[in-house]
Amino acid sequence: MLDYKDIIIKHYALSISGAEIARELNASKSGVNDFLRAFEACEVLKYPLPTGITNYAIYELVYGKAPGNNTRNPNIAYPDYLDVANKMNSRKNMTLVYLWNCYKKKCEADGVRYYQYRQFCEHYNDWCEENAETLHFNANIAEKMEIDFAGKTFEMVNHLTGEIYVIVVFVAVLPYSQYIYAEGMISTKEPEWIKVNNNALDYFGGVPAVVVCDNCKQAVLANQDWIAPELNKDYAEWAEHNHTVILPAKVKRPKYKSSVENAVGILEKGLFHDLEEIPYFSLDDFNRDLWRKLEELNHEPFKKKEHNRFFYWEEEKLELMPLPSMQYEYMERRVAKVSSDYHVRFDNAYYSVDKAFVHKQISIRATDTKVRIYSRQGEFLCEWPRAVRKGQWSTNPDHLPSNYQGFGQWNAAYFINKASVIGPYTEAVIRKILKSRQYEVQTYRMCLGIINFKGKYRAGTLEECCKQAIERDRVTYTFVKNTISAVADECNDPGNGLQNKQNKRGGYAMSAEATSIDTLLSRSKALADTQRKDGES
Repeated sequence: MLDYKDIIIKHYALSISGAEIARELNASKSGVNDFLRAFEACEVLKYPLPTGITNYAIYELVYGKAPGNNTRNPNIAYPDYLDVANKMNSRKNMTLVYLWNCYKKKCEADGVRYYQYRQFCEHYNDWCEENAETLHFNANIAEKMEIDFAGKTFEMVNHLTGEIYVIVVFVAVLPYSQYIYAEGMISTKEPEWIKVNNNALDYFGGVPAVVVCDNCKQAVLANQDWIAPELNKDYAEWAEHNHTVILPAKVKRPKYKSSVENAVGILEKGLFHDLEEIPYFSLDDFNRDLWRKLEELNHEPFKKKEHNRFFYWEEEKLELMPLPSMQYEYMERRVAKVSSDYHVRFDNAYYSVDKAFVHKQISIRATDTKVRIYSRQGEFLCEWPRAVRKGQWSTNPDHLPSNYQGFGQWNAAYFINKASVIGPYTEAVIRKILKSRQYEVQTYRMCLGIINFKGKYRAGTLEECCKQAIERDRVTYTFVKNTISAVADECNDPGNGLQNKQNKRGGYAMSAEATSIDTLLSRSKALADTQRKDGES
């Protein structure tokens, strides 16, 4: 029921239009305007409203009847929602759009007004809510998979650090067979969300026509009116890859996914009690126990009908759509710029790109195992196995110029020339680093890092640091980076005034003698004498 009192006050006291009120209340614009017209035509009720009047009483006085199933515009043909509900739950792949078109065509043939699709759906939702207690919907075979998170969580202790992690349980169910799948998760971010959805389809052995999910952020970005929800891009691509459709449940309406709600209740009232008694130190151990108990549950006979979940699942599995040949992989997306060394940095690793794209922006799409690089126009450029360690370089010699030593700003001659100005030890370090990798371009960033220390410290400090690197046979960028500050202290190098600036920050340090009573009194007497002499003069 609309908040009629709020609508009247907003319109008459605040002069807000019906369209604006509808947006604020997330209601139908036509419904709000129809009520305002009916209120203006009402002879027994006017604004200001009587003290203490309720929305129920307002409706009864305005429309001359009590609110109920007939709260609708009598000039518009009311759909047969019992027939709509029966078709939605008895015919595979039936949609409200199709049934609305049938209703629309019939009204046009009869020459009567009809509800628009949005109003048709809103009235259908209201009808379902009013008749939910008496209406029984039979689940269609292979039609839906409902998914949700269980409310009960578990704890896992890292046996190395003692850190406690929270295990969240993902639950999926096929309503026809009531076959249940569940899996524990430490992280519920998009990659893990896609993974458990893939695992659920594998467990069920096929793909249903519709996936009904909760309005979690991993699946749905916005679902204000339920008619046109905004899906998470990765989850929408997952659905497209598996040739299924995502249908989020209505916000805060658990009966739109009643089967999974029932499955969660069964788990929380049953096998979860056994699992919470066991201390877990790894997620694999938790899932192994969960899956073992889940197999027992799915093979356990029903209490009110024949057979068990596994029996009906074997029948339903034959009707599910086949699984795709490859699972959908979650994609990380980044935009990056190709550097002068013909490599792009992604996730602390470096991947070469064709020389034609140096200094240009490219798009990166990465899975757990692959890194694919595209131009900004969507042209595929290259693919690399994903790096397994930080700082790893992946270089294709075909991506480099035929004579890359003389190509572009970054090259061996460039860095050697810069180092020779600093000193012979710095030049020797740069020459050795240039030869430390299979491809010279893989060393350019390290050379640049060493040369850049000249901007922070004196040339003599960097030269001394490079001398120590050569003497200790530890000619690496990391050694120079970790050692140069200590060398600067030994050389009394303040680092271009940085240390002096840092010393001036914060409070001013004073000796204990400066704050003694005698010192303060003598300063006060001297100041008074100075002021007296100035006054006499």
